[in-house]
Amino acid sequence: MKTILPISLLVLGITLTSCKNTDKENRQPETDNSIQETAVKDTIRLEKLTGSVSYPEASLTLQKPTGSSVNSKTIDFDFEVENYELGEQTDSPLASTLANSGKGQHIHLIVNNNPYSAHYEPEFSKELSEGTHHIVAFLSRSYHESVKNENSFVYKTIQIGSEKEDETRVDMEKPTLIYSRPKGEYSRSDTENLLLDFFLLNTELSKNGNKVKATINGIEFLIDEWAPYVIKGLPKGEVSIRLELIDKEGNKIKGAYNDVTRIVTLKE
Repeated sequence: MKTILPISLLVLGITLTSCKNTDKENRQPETDNSIQETAVKDTIRLEKLTGSVSYPEASLTLQKPTGSSVNSKTIDFDFEVENYELGEQTDSPLASTLANSGKGQHIHLIVNNNPYSAHYEPEFSKELSEGTHHIVAFLSRSYHESVKNENSFVYKTIQIGSEKEDETRVDMEKPTLIYSRPKGEYSRSDTENLLLDFFLLNTELSKNGNKVKATINGIEFLIDEWAPYVIKGLPKGEVSIRLELIDKEGNKIKGAYNDVTRIVTLKE
């Protein structure tokens, strides 16, 4: 039998707050790099990450492509970034405890909720296939935690050529869950703390409202605050991570991206 661990019932002293994608982040003290434990089951633990420097004024704007229809499969992206430096290391002790990019802060570009590509310059090109593509991009710290404020992200639908008959309809104006981390392979000390991070559009999380259900190697955790988390105590090998956006009754909220499973690998 699977065990469901509601985060809000296991942590005394942590006040869960609703977070919209239009909310500003609260700045955490830069000297507070503690990680608060939020759920424990056997050796796998899910902990809320605190101590990140907040970037409430950081903004991301898409300059190109301008239209929704593109003829070429090579898409030239041009972003405007303000109050945030791409390519710089995030000034936080967390950069030494989480998998960190040596190239610094960057943009996570996610196409059709597939694994993101990281971009360290505001201008770049990407090859896409013919059809409809739903693009979500947001600013990321060097250790891959997303910047969550009302201006730190963009989303856009791009049509290349004709629409395919088997394409899934996606309404990005409805509650939408976008998976970000963890991703790929981890080795050595990076296996000790895996960042669990996602992006939300058009919804909020709360104790009595919508939640994200995270199933990690068959163990379920209920998340009722939009925040970054850390997975600890994982065994080496393949790790299965499933994220679902659910309502207050525990029913899955309809949406093409609201139920996603990823496999990551932990090596010695």
